[in-house]
Amino acid sequence: MTAQLHIVPDSVTEIPLQSASLDIWDTKYRLKTKEGDAIDKNIDETYQRVAKALASVEKGKALQEKQHKEFLWALRQGVIPAGRIVSNAGAQAHKPATSTINCTVSGSIADSMDDILDKVHEAGLTLKAGCGIGYEFSTLRPKDAYVSGAGAYTSGPLSFMDIYDKMCFTVSSAGGRRGAQMATFDIAHPDVVEFIRAKREDGRLRQFNLSLLITTEFIDAVKNDKPWALSFPITEKEKTIDNIDLANKELIAWRDLPNKEGYVINDDGLVACKITKTLPARRLWDIIMSSTYDYAEPGFILIDKVNEMNNNWFCENIRATNPCGEQPLPPYGSCLLGSINLTRFVEKPFTSEANFDWETYRKTIRIFTRMLDNVVEINGLPLEKQRQEIIGKRRHGMGYLGLGSTLTMLGLKYGGEESLKITEEVTKTLAIEGWKAGLSLSKEKGAAPIMEQEFTVTGEMLHKRPEMKADGYKKGDTILGKVLHAKYSRYMQLLAKEEPELIKQLTEQGARFTHHSSIAPTGTISLSLANNASNGIEPSFAHHYSRNIIREGKKSKEKVDVFSFELLAYRELINPDAMPYSEDPAQQLPEYFIAADDISPKQHVDVQAAAQIWIDSSISKTANVPTDFPYEEFKSIYEYAYDKGLKGCTTFRFNPEVFQGVLVKEDDLEKTTYQFTLEDGHVIEAKGNEEIEYDGEMHTAANLFDALKEGYYGKF
Repeated sequence: MTAQLHIVPDSVTEIPLQSASLDIWDTKYRLKTKEGDAIDKNIDETYQRVAKALASVEKGKALQEKQHKEFLWALRQGVIPAGRIVSNAGAQAHKPATSTINCTVSGSIADSMDDILDKVHEAGLTLKAGCGIGYEFSTLRPKDAYVSGAGAYTSGPLSFMDIYDKMCFTVSSAGGRRGAQMATFDIAHPDVVEFIRAKREDGRLRQFNLSLLITTEFIDAVKNDKPWALSFPITEKEKTIDNIDLANKELIAWRDLPNKEGYVINDDGLVACKITKTLPARRLWDIIMSSTYDYAEPGFILIDKVNEMNNNWFCENIRATNPCGEQPLPPYGSCLLGSINLTRFVEKPFTSEANFDWETYRKTIRIFTRMLDNVVEINGLPLEKQRQEIIGKRRHGMGYLGLGSTLTMLGLKYGGEESLKITEEVTKTLAIEGWKAGLSLSKEKGAAPIMEQEFTVTGEMLHKRPEMKADGYKKGDTILGKVLHAKYSRYMQLLAKEEPELIKQLTEQGARFTHHSSIAPTGTISLSLANNASNGIEPSFAHHYSRNIIREGKKSKEKVDVFSFELLAYRELINPDAMPYSEDPAQQLPEYFIAADDISPKQHVDVQAAAQIWIDSSISKTANVPTDFPYEEFKSIYEYAYDKGLKGCTTFRFNPEVFQGVLVKEDDLEKTTYQFTLEDGHVIEAKGNEEIEYDGEMHTAANLFDALKEGYYGKF
């Protein structure tokens, strides 16, 4: 018998893009004239446009040409700036009012009608520029609180969120890009239960992601079965008129809140809050858990951990994040994003000799750091306060995508012990090389302005960082931002254990930026420019599934078939007949080809924890759980995430009675039956994956049902 030789290529760079990937690039990232004629002839021309735009901010023609070549090499190697950069960099002649920034947070919304409406206006301009935006709404007084100026009772924060929701839908419909918003809410606000249950009403707040600001105090109350007080700050005027006894512990809770203006404050800077209701902490926990189990919201933001680990701990008190949660930001904070496609560094994939090219990865990080830093100069943000924030601190969030695909190509199971080691090493390398580049750029171009700013040492600073007191600092002293940042931030102290000399130099020189890393969900750029490599830090959702996309002019979402990158690569490099779930031995995939449902929720948390150590901002991650996952076991995920030191946690359980997800498996659609009641009273039934003709268009039953139920049918 003659042996058949099979040569395994060393890399995966030549895997052809699937049609869905090209389609998304064409509709979202390809530059076109207003008439719709393509300016970018192919994806490489998109890369050339972006590289040229980012290199143009360098000083002098020679340096611009040098960096243009390096940037173009990096883009071809697998760096993918966030969607706003790919879409808008170098596009000023055609889209002059757009931004290259994905993430923003609103200014703090004051508890007044004027400020609520002012912030709606600012948010509208921000969304119009293509940015996502987050807000904290628990600054607004609770429902039925008396408003003395109006002589009436307020309708509460949720009613005002409805205004922001409608504004976002209107702006995004006009602009052709879906708007993205995050609403955060304090766990001790009197309307917290209404916030938790807000999305149970069909079509309500669908332009928002919802997250609770969870405190250490609340988690302790849950663990120890203590009562939990719901309260809201009282003003000096209320204290006087209502003759409130501030010493009454049954009535007053003293809380550490960032917004102190106009409220009663004690000598320790704590705000007096009037208790309106007390309930068992575990009862509130169960309300949150049941909502998250059934509706996948609200998410958790462990806000004390966020602020403890914030590099700008000395000048920021964070209460909100960008729409996907990977960027906790201060009022008017902004951050640009970018991801490295890890699959491009796997050599000899799917073989016993598979390995990761660390040297090229390090080079790519260094170049990409300069690229992202240059985006600050072409930010295109619409508000002056946003521009001041990003120029003063120069935040960026570099992360990666394709972790799940990469682990599979290396022959490792996502969530296994070896996968955790690789995850930590990939993330640690990203951090160290990025901060080394931050030092180098600072020496060449100057540190971020905040680094040279003088700050006055306060009692609060010394309380948060007792080591400052041990170093001889006392209240009233002045200290430079670069020292507070590099020497006294908890994250940089961790980095100092690995790179003491680097941190010493950053303390003396000041870094080019305050934040470097963040892992975004990367859904659209993964599907398009990365040929459906797994999103961000996630495993692949499945190896063959459907994605529901918004198509301009179509009245419901369109179902598009997609394949995981690792499946395409395996077919191209190893076995062209390979099929997921096949019982034919000639078509079967190796046992390490696993997907989201094959991974336990705790393994999802373990992977996030392995990366979070070295990420200075945060991580957008969703633990997918099966529809029939036991509720009691589900509840333990969030406590486990807290114990592992995460900054946030989100889960998703497919629940077709409530909503249709963006990513869906054919098997789930096949098992789900939808009922439609016709005008004459007749009821028809169809499986989720069946095609239905309605209103002159073809729709899947699942997408048509969702569009009609949620009220967005015909509005794209």
